[in-house]
Amino acid sequence: MALQVACLSFRQPYAGLVLNGVKSVETRWRPLLAEMKNCTLAIHIAQKDWEGDDWRNILMENLAMKQSEVEELLESGERYGRGVVAGLVDVGETWLCSEDVPPEQMRELEKAACLTGLAQKYLTRLSSPRWLTQPLYSRGHKDVWMVRIPAHLLPSDPVAELF
Repeated sequence: MALQVACLSFRQPYAGLVLNGVKSVETRWRPLLAEMKNCTLAIHIAQKDWEGDDWRNILMENLAMKQSEVEELLESGERYGRGVVAGLVDVGETWLCSEDVPPEQMRELEKAACLTGLAQKYLTRLSSPRWLTQPLYSRGHKDVWMVRIPAHLLPSDPVAELF
């Protein structure tokens, strides 16, 4: 038995930040995940790294993490390497972030997204991150694609209701 589920590639460190529960808002320039509300999404770890260090500044300044904690978090996110489907998240609501969001609310969104400059981007809530029991090697694709995850790789608790 296997679970067939939509999958999306994330560059590091964002894939690890999502699966470790630090990043709970995904940002895109178009509403890519809007139709997936209340569905499960597989997280694929891309080969390339994210360009830029916004995430590091947010972790250290806004979330008050020490350098050693950031490094531990990055190592944890690399546990399965690259070019793999590594885990699952539940997809929530998608909305367009307006330019007139109050500063305090924008800071909270930036913390949740581990990214700045969110105005005019589509934001999607992510929840219930869980790592697969082992990585599933898979080539990444552009946008969302379907992947079959063998049952023995699924985490034991939260996915049972999907069968």
